[in-house]
Amino acid sequence: MKRIIVVAAAAVISVTACSGLKDALNAHTDWVARSGSAELTVAKLATMLGKSRAPIRKDIAKSIANVWVDYQGLGYAAAHNDSLSESKDIDEAMWPAIANLKARKWYDVVSKTWGTEDTAAARRQWEQGQILGADHILLLTQGMNDAQKADVKKRIDAIRARVTPANFGAAARASSQDQQSAKANGSLGLFPRGAMVPEFEQALMALKPGEISPVIQTQFGYHIIRRPTYDQVKDQLATYSKSRTVAVAESTYLAKLEQNGKIEVKKGAVATVRALGNDPDAYRNDNSVLATSTAGKFTTSRLVGWLETLPPQARVLDQIKQSPDSLLVQLVRNFVKNELVLKQADSAKVVVDPAEIAQLHASFANAVRSAWAQLGVTPASLADSAKSTGDREKLAASRVDDYFGRMVQEKAPFVPVPTPLSNVLRSKYKYSFNDAGFDRTVQEASKIRNSADSARTAGQPATAVPLNPAGSPPAASSTTPSGKQ
Repeated sequence: MKRIIVVAAAAVISVTACSGLKDALNAHTDWVARSGSAELTVAKLATMLGKSRAPIRKDIAKSIANVWVDYQGLGYAAAHNDSLSESKDIDEAMWPAIANLKARKWYDVVSKTWGTEDTAAARRQWEQGQILGADHILLLTQGMNDAQKADVKKRIDAIRARVTPANFGAAARASSQDQQSAKANGSLGLFPRGAMVPEFEQALMALKPGEISPVIQTQFGYHIIRRPTYDQVKDQLATYSKSRTVAVAESTYLAKLEQNGKIEVKKGAVATVRALGNDPDAYRNDNSVLATSTAGKFTTSRLVGWLETLPPQARVLDQIKQSPDSLLVQLVRNFVKNELVLKQADSAKVVVDPAEIAQLHASFANAVRSAWAQLGVTPASLADSAKSTGDREKLAASRVDDYFGRMVQEKAPFVPVPTPLSNVLRSKYKYSFNDAGFDRTVQEASKIRNSADSARTAGQPATAVPLNPAGSPPAASSTTPSGKQ
């Protein structure tokens, strides 16, 4: 009897332990992000992602959660009446921008003697076709089907029939879909031979100065090209000749800087760079050494800071994921050269103008106020509705969640949070991410999306005609439409 009781007790303990373990495991995967006292649950993020038009991927879920953390951080700061205006915090967060200002001042000093105008040499290169210039009218065809391309061809043929050297600029302004060159009467400026796609360059080289080409086709669309005369570009040639000699001088300067800087990239640097490409925030405070030089140790956190100075359209993180090891090594070396430039600037006692620092601080403060206003969490509005700090935290979190949900569903505009502001928020206030929660979010969001797709399909009338996505208007191309490779 005693043995039976012991066995029964063990069974109860076993069942209880399994149940507890299951609950514990579920507890670890039911949230994806926390910021201050707020929590973003798997259920909430999965529902928003599943009902949105965004791709259901883990990296997308992480990007969305990062925005949520920034918004909640702003709400938490407002609840605590924190203006986020400490100069020390701002300067630390904006060190890459300040470093760029300093490097630019030093560049202005060392490049004063660089470059000379050599108009005679430039004219020879122009006459030999080594330097080219072109004006064009472009109608885009990327993403179109054959019928749509035929319609575009009719339109550009009509334009070609009435265009002349005298009205080319006006026609480009009115009709060209290369918006940047259209503003300049179709001018693509000057460029070296080989800079354009072959079809464009061959058509250009077949023209005499002043002539206009027939309609030609490239991967971008249909072009009408005009080759300018020497008199039309001689002022540009003088500037171009100097810019070419400046480029040679700059290349020589950087080569010597690299040689004398004794740059040594560490063996494990490539693996670290590739890893931070997937999650730069995780490496923001990582002091592992990627390279050494006469400027000192170059750390992972320093690289993250430099990468944040690059514009979003550069898509540098995507490039890091796809690039071969050799390019990642060169990436590290290039940023170490930045450090060497800064070392020279410091040695020359170069300082950033206080007015420029004040302007950076002002832009930071404006970003804070603008984000608070758009999210509906200004300190004043929170204080009007909630008296205690705890109540203001809850109110701010609620308002952020409401706005965030509408934004993901494209019912409210995206509120940008500049990287320096995000860095200040994350250095001051607690936040965390749960990797297992992201995996579960993707699973649950996929179920929601599949269920919605099935419901839409069931509600559609039967048709014998296959739907052709190419029949819809083409999306705007992100490729430079000028024809440059």
